[in-house]
Amino acid sequence: MNIIFKIDTWQEIYYSLRENKLRTFLTMIGVGWGMFLFVALLGAAKGMENGFDKAFAGTATNSIFLWAQNTNIPYNGFPKGRQMALHLPDIQVLEKKIPEISFISPQTSQGNFGSGGVVFSKDGKNETYTLNGDYPIGNKISQKTLIFGRYLNDADITGNKNVIVLGEEIYKNFFDAKKNENPIGKSVTVKGIFFNVIGVFRVQRQGGISSDRSAYIPFTTFTKMYNDGDKAGYFAIVGKDNADIGVLEDEVKNELKKKYNVSPDDTNAFGSFNFAKLFGKLTGFLTGMQLLTITVGTLTILAGVIAISNILLITVKERTKEIGIRRALGAKPAEVRNQILLESVVITITSGLLGFIFGILLLMGLDAMTKGQDKFPFYNPTVNYGEVLAAMAVMVFLGLVIGMIPAQRAVKIRPIEALRTE
Repeated sequence: MNIIFKIDTWQEIYYSLRENKLRTFLTMIGVGWGMFLFVALLGAAKGMENGFDKAFAGTATNSIFLWAQNTNIPYNGFPKGRQMALHLPDIQVLEKKIPEISFISPQTSQGNFGSGGVVFSKDGKNETYTLNGDYPIGNKISQKTLIFGRYLNDADITGNKNVIVLGEEIYKNFFDAKKNENPIGKSVTVKGIFFNVIGVFRVQRQGGISSDRSAYIPFTTFTKMYNDGDKAGYFAIVGKDNADIGVLEDEVKNELKKKYNVSPDDTNAFGSFNFAKLFGKLTGFLTGMQLLTITVGTLTILAGVIAISNILLITVKERTKEIGIRRALGAKPAEVRNQILLESVVITITSGLLGFIFGILLLMGLDAMTKGQDKFPFYNPTVNYGEVLAAMAVMVFLGLVIGMIPAQRAVKIRPIEALRTE
């Protein structure tokens, strides 16, 4: 392959491509567009993946939410329509009988699931928000981003303390957010009861598990306020890493049906939301998008490389006389073949690099446009350089393989016949 190191070789490639500027440019667009699509789509898919990861950061994605409803089948002397309820002792029963459970967080609320909100008051201002009773472990279900103070702790629970963690929207309504007023140690009134503010949290994106129009107080304080005893509004149940959450969901319902004498065929006694199933659909969508990206990019690159073969075939035909002269002056068939192959590789690499550069520039622009926006799950679109290098290697290989067609045609040209060509 000494031909690579000869200046004459590169001069000839330069003059050959310069003589067919338009054709060479259009051919390079095909390969470059393929690489551009590959990089842009791959980066966009990664950006969406990062966006979902950011949106669900601190959230237990392998979880289900379960609540009590009414029975729809009479059973063992109990009538249809019996109102069910979840109780704190249920947690020990479930954790003991179902080893796939990692932990259970009992929670209760006013203002969620269609019920009315609770009136919050401060300095003559009144507003209705959601009030939640929670345990410290609840923060592991959906971790709050605290901008002031702390979250609930065990001492708040055991002491039935009147402490509260406010959502950012509530903080902005009752405190001077423009001056970054520190609310810690100050109080708000909930249902006519004073609560000391111990923290303020922010949600990264609305529509998730938490809302910044809600507040959290100790579970024990909440049940005391509403005289609920050991009742819980719902259980947030987190499975272990290797647990099948769908099976776990069924097992939990079956155990509760046994405990509360509910028909095994009753589908309404306990309602649930399988968050793990939803998250699995999201990750499946992202995986499918990445596969589609690789497929579309690869096919587009292949189409561009085939276009290179076509342009070189035309070039060989136009340069028949030139090739004949070279052969007559002693050029070996291998030198002619390598010359054509080298042209194919040069076009492939150049157009691939240009497509890569423009793809990266597009991703940088998208990153700048979406930075700081939480409404759309898109964050830090990047590409795996190993995958890009692999795509470039495939492009060069295909360029060599496809380039063999015009190269072999050039080798078969007989010097005498070529010199007679007009």
